[in-house]
Amino acid sequence: MISKPIVSLCIPTDTSFENNLTKLILLLAQAPADAIIVAPEVCLTGFAYDRFEEAAAFTSIALQKLSDWVGNRLLIFTAITQIDDQFYNVAYALHKGTILHAQAKAKLFNLGGETEHFSVGEEGNILKFTHNGIKMGILICFELRFKSLWQQLEGCDIIAIPAQWGKIRTEHFLTLTNALAVMNECYVVASDAHNKDTSGMSGIINPFGSELRNNGLEALTSMYEEHTVRSMRRYLDIGIKS
Repeated sequence: MISKPIVSLCIPTDTSFENNLTKLILLLAQAPADAIIVAPEVCLTGFAYDRFEEAAAFTSIALQKLSDWVGNRLLIFTAITQIDDQFYNVAYALHKGTILHAQAKAKLFNLGGETEHFSVGEEGNILKFTHNGIKMGILICFELRFKSLWQQLEGCDIIAIPAQWGKIRTEHFLTLTNALAVMNECYVVASDAHNKDTSGMSGIINPFGSELRNNGLEALTSMYEEHTVRSMRRYLDIGIKS
């Protein structure tokens, strides 16, 4: 049975892109050598609507530097990305210097101005992918609210949630991340930014609904245990195939 460290980050977003990258690399280097690490949404730049082209250019630099550091770890985060003349909020899964999986945010948060700045990704690209025998999926922040996307990722062993979740809706974030783990009988690794206007309630929830929250820690580490997923799906068989 597979056992692997999982890490949920809870870090602030600085106005300096370089400072954010330095912080992420430091936490990456401190994580276990084979860990699965989830960082907050747009953790390198914030939404930076007034510096969009600069932020997108920085993404290319950051991807190269992070690829040099990631090693055997899996790092999941999102970054502002320019494709042709359009800008997307793209989730990346980096492993051994390569992009194992990428998907653009398909459900943009209108109240945060995202629809005015980002192009919409394809819901069909929200796909399961495999890392070292573990079925993975990603939902980016607001996408967590859509039950059709929960069904799309049914069968995942781990679902990562990179977020910049509004502080005034903190209870929604807690409820939805807990419910996703129970409903899909999987681990949920949620990473929210620790800013004054965000929930800061990153955490790790297992298939039985047991939750750990960062509570001020920049990096919360737990373990993914394959037998926990299999046990839950045998104990309460709702038709999810491992």
